[in-house]
Amino acid sequence: MEGKRSVRMCCLCNERRASLSRPKTLEQICRECFYLAFEDEIHQIIVSNRLFIRGDRVAIGASGGKDSTVLAYVLSKLNRIHDYGLHLFLLSVDEGITGYRDDSLETVHRNQIQYGLPLKVVSYKDLYGWTMDEIVKLIGLKNNCTFCGVFRRQALDRGAAFLKADKLVTGHNADDIAETVLLNILRGDIARLSRCSSIITGEDGPIPRCKPFKYTYEKEIVMYAYFKKLDYFSTECIYSPNAYRGFAREFIKDLERIRSPFSSLFILFVCLFVIHNHVIAYRPRAILDIIKSGENFRISTTTKMPEQGTCERCGYISSQKWCKACVLLDGLNRGLPKLGIGRSRVAIGCKEENESHGGKSIESKQCGSLDF
Repeated sequence: MEGKRSVRMCCLCNERRASLSRPKTLEQICRECFYLAFEDEIHQIIVSNRLFIRGDRVAIGASGGKDSTVLAYVLSKLNRIHDYGLHLFLLSVDEGITGYRDDSLETVHRNQIQYGLPLKVVSYKDLYGWTMDEIVKLIGLKNNCTFCGVFRRQALDRGAAFLKADKLVTGHNADDIAETVLLNILRGDIARLSRCSSIITGEDGPIPRCKPFKYTYEKEIVMYAYFKKLDYFSTECIYSPNAYRGFAREFIKDLERIRSPFSSLFILFVCLFVIHNHVIAYRPRAILDIIKSGENFRISTTTKMPEQGTCERCGYISSQKWCKACVLLDGLNRGLPKLGIGRSRVAIGCKEENESHGGKSIESKQCGSLDF
């Protein structure tokens, strides 16, 4: 009827009513076309980057959150539809955070049943002798994410080794990777900046890590999980409100919100200065262009890079005598947790007596308990 607002149809099939606008492309599409486009993009990423080989044992890092839940669902579906021939497992880390991780693990256990995938749970308590609740009680809320990030990374590798996995896949999305690129620029961490945007990392280590969601926007993952009514845990970690990563996240959100050409040019100038002439565009491609800047980053051949070796204490990959996890654990066990934070150095290999702070003996718990 005249005067009535016309119904916007899906721009892909032109048969059904459009129900969403894709954050990445701004296309007006229906749910069914969104599902197909989302899943096909992940399939193309897997195939074009040769992430897997038929027969691979693949451990899926499962936290119960939206990213890992969608990853488990989609990877399981694509493995069945396209006959990848993969053996999939769910791998979860129990950091020991009461009221957060214990609840999210219940979601993972439900996903195990829903997707019919085996589940392995490794815990900080078993591997390191500490829970995050105990660590936070000792050090407070400042720098606690440093401990958790280092311990979690190694725990995932050790859990994957226990499963005899050939690959470890994580739900890191485009937003996460863009944030990491900016963080490594701000920290001046050239070594990590050179590899943080790679879709496969750790190929020279015990178990390669793959990121099938490298080019997938977080907003689209949320929309997919919502429309598919997937069972996931949405509460943020109670210890992460002050995480340094949050500043990079807010900066990227600001880039996406920008409308004024003058403002965008100003931020572009700042970013171009920092990233050496790699273009960062504002909405809607800011995230992907930051990732592209990371991919195009090149290190001078005259720059001396850290040499990869193994930790003398636990055997984990490390460019130092002890890996970061062992250094942090040493500080915790001696009752001096700040020794492992920042650029401060720890007396490595010394067998000092237990400090008067009441800390545990340095020999009380080795860093991890699984061999690679």
